[in-house]
Amino acid sequence: MSELIRVTGLSNREFFAQHARAGRIGLVGGGELINRLIARAQRHLDPRHDWSMWSHAFVFQGERLDGHHWVIESDLDIHRKHIRLGLQENRVEKYYSDEDYTVAAILDFGLTEEQVRRVLALSLELVANNTRYSLRELAGTAWAMHRPSLRPEANVLARDRSFYCSAFVRHVFAQAGIELATGIAEKNTTPEDIFRSAAEHTQWLLVRKRPVSKVKAVVRRVRARIRLAGF
Repeated sequence: MSELIRVTGLSNREFFAQHARAGRIGLVGGGELINRLIARAQRHLDPRHDWSMWSHAFVFQGERLDGHHWVIESDLDIHRKHIRLGLQENRVEKYYSDEDYTVAAILDFGLTEEQVRRVLALSLELVANNTRYSLRELAGTAWAMHRPSLRPEANVLARDRSFYCSAFVRHVFAQAGIELATGIAEKNTTPEDIFRSAAEHTQWLLVRKRPVSKVKAVVRRVRARIRLAGF
């Protein structure tokens, strides 16, 4: 049986320090535009069409000699004169901002030491092979979310040597014998699917606020004004 543990009163830094361990999965969401777009796209997975809290998933690599926790992820990392699109290693401090990342979760699927080794070894192999981040596959996943009958089928825009974030996490865990989302094609996997995984696990959930609710409130106010104006 899975266990959900709600956590309050911690910063992201404190939350990760307490619960991040090698082989665990991290999920984050926030109020930036790209995060809101991804959260909104996943509304088709909810019976009430509520937005997802989640926009990104990654694997914890553990603490290194520098004293920092590191993660392995497939992401779009853009800095001035430097762009990384695909599998990469980063310090978890990338997600320390409580303003940018207002929700976070850590999922522990009880991996054995050997399973942790397999997950991390395969993840690092994908990093070393310059595995790409595929916007095209994201579009295919979005298409499948609109048509649930397509979700068990192969992503229509799948590419070789590419994964977006949650598809990458699903892939490396499957190779270690942990199925995170039964009945859904690997490259149609979303962060929300991982959050709702039926596989037995412990989940620590930190929620300060749901930024999408503010967006919805603005949309409702605008619609109300339009109706009052007679449009």
